[in-house]
Amino acid sequence: MKENKETRAPESQKGHTIEKPKSSEGIGSMVSIEINGNKYSVPLGTTILEACKQNQIHIPTLCHHDDLCIAGVCRVCLVEVEGMRTLQASCAYPITHSLKIHTTSPQVRRARRHVIDLLLSEHYGECYACVRNNNCELQSLAKEYGVDQFTFGHVSAPLFEEDKSSYSVVRDMNKCVLCKRCVRTCIDLQEVGVLESIYRGHETRIGTFLDKPLADVICINCGQCINRCPTGALKANDPSDEIWLAIDDPTKHVVIQTAPSPRAAIGEEFDLGPGHSLTGQMNTALRRIGFDKVFDTNFTADLTIMEEGTELIIRLYKALVEGDKQIALPQFTSCSPGWVKYIEHFYPEYLDHVSSAKSPQQMFGALIKTWYSKKEGIDPANIVSVALMPCAAKKYECNRPEMVDSGYKDVDYGLTTRELAQMIKESGIYLPEMGKSHFDDPFGDASGAGLIFGATGGVMEAALRTIIELVTGVKVENVFENMNIVPVRGFEGIRYAELPIEKVGPVPEILKPLVPNWDWLKGATLKVAIAHGTANAKKIMEDIKAGGKFSECHFIEFMACPGGCLGGGGQPIPTSQEIRAKRAEAIYNEDASLPLRKSHENKHVLELYNDFLTDGPCGHISHKLLHTHYTPRGKYIA
Repeated sequence: MKENKETRAPESQKGHTIEKPKSSEGIGSMVSIEINGNKYSVPLGTTILEACKQNQIHIPTLCHHDDLCIAGVCRVCLVEVEGMRTLQASCAYPITHSLKIHTTSPQVRRARRHVIDLLLSEHYGECYACVRNNNCELQSLAKEYGVDQFTFGHVSAPLFEEDKSSYSVVRDMNKCVLCKRCVRTCIDLQEVGVLESIYRGHETRIGTFLDKPLADVICINCGQCINRCPTGALKANDPSDEIWLAIDDPTKHVVIQTAPSPRAAIGEEFDLGPGHSLTGQMNTALRRIGFDKVFDTNFTADLTIMEEGTELIIRLYKALVEGDKQIALPQFTSCSPGWVKYIEHFYPEYLDHVSSAKSPQQMFGALIKTWYSKKEGIDPANIVSVALMPCAAKKYECNRPEMVDSGYKDVDYGLTTRELAQMIKESGIYLPEMGKSHFDDPFGDASGAGLIFGATGGVMEAALRTIIELVTGVKVENVFENMNIVPVRGFEGIRYAELPIEKVGPVPEILKPLVPNWDWLKGATLKVAIAHGTANAKKIMEDIKAGGKFSECHFIEFMACPGGCLGGGGQPIPTSQEIRAKRAEAIYNEDASLPLRKSHENKHVLELYNDFLTDGPCGHISHKLLHTHYTPRGKYIA
């Protein structure tokens, strides 16, 4: 039987047990139906909307989203079912027996038009100045149904003040159509629960706890609500005007670092289908619009592997060899700021499990205003550091008060994929037509391991490519075909893998100050796990609290967003499991094409340790600049 939308787990919950109906009667059977005079056969329990999609019959929707559970609140998807007194919402009508359905009857057409007219009557439009102009589902429906006047009136002035309190997300309830996608995203998909319907009747609107500003509630800034909002009621806090001012200021040296996920998705903003990587074209466009230097965040993703991997080795050595009971294991990744904020709110007692390594974005910011500024002879006060990220939470991360280890604000602005696409369009550039160019030195070379950070499981795979070689002395391609560590790839909500260490090699020179040998790891089994979406993070954390399987892990990757960074809150809209899978494919294909695919083989990272971070990974200098607190090597203070 095909799962209907009421029992189907969203992507963030896939891979887990779903409670089955107590009775199996009818399971797997097919039902004959008739749609617009044509006969079809569909699995029992399929909704009318799903049946129509399967047979290329268009039904308009607004509150429906493939990632979310059924709501059936907008009524745009109404259809006529013979024998039923009223029209039915096709998204919420399961087919349990033979039906005759009409999707284009005069009654259906008029009802849909009236629903759209009613939605428009309470929607403050100003479409020309809206961030979702030409990508608004309500606007598209109005065009599709020939709306040329406001039948039931129109809001001529905003009734609510915009909530701009958050560094990441801006809420404008004047544009809200009460589809509750944001509510379902926050409660069901992410299990954070910041947004809910408040008040009743015609006064109903979407609000927060006690109707407080977003900055004053437990919002984790992931921006997933933005990606599923059909209108402009939710958007990212856009810094592009300030960035333009910096670019136009001849006294400022404006640099940009670009994360892997935007390059695999930005083509969607230029009418390309998902799955086109435009790395070289984007580099050229960034220089054309005025950035002085274009750097690759993958460089500090490689650096993150060195720092975070070394930290894991130190923790394991202290726990397993020295018997230090205070060492927190498993170690959690720290590169997803939405995840970090989630654990700060919901599981603060486990913060000492989080790696002290900063995210690649923040490591880059600290290096740009220290090592790079000194190397280039530029006053760091005149450097404007911009980070192109797939993530709304990165805007919050760069504004955290502790992110000033360079002596300045390490990263000045976080820019989303959507916002950069708009800047490129403002410059009269059609991105797919740009010639390709490379990143600038001294951060121009990075590995494919850094690139795959963009997909869920990518941080873990990058770390394992390095750990396997450094510990065993065996080339990772001799263990996993083409270096593809398949057990940690995929879109299941939670993945678990065990890697036995059957032999050990010599300790690499860079790690000799930390451990005398690897003999203590011989015969051990490295246990790792991956979770994407905070609903899945919650499952792992609850399992750890109960002393379950995941409490025995050594290393766990957490990403706040479904699909990882490629599904981030700053990526092109719309999003779906299929779109995210194609973005991942683009990332993995680019990784496979690169000559360098292991972080520890990035010679420029090794040169950085020789020239600047001279006491090595997790040393005093790197702890001061690249970690969230400065402590003597190997001593962790939460």
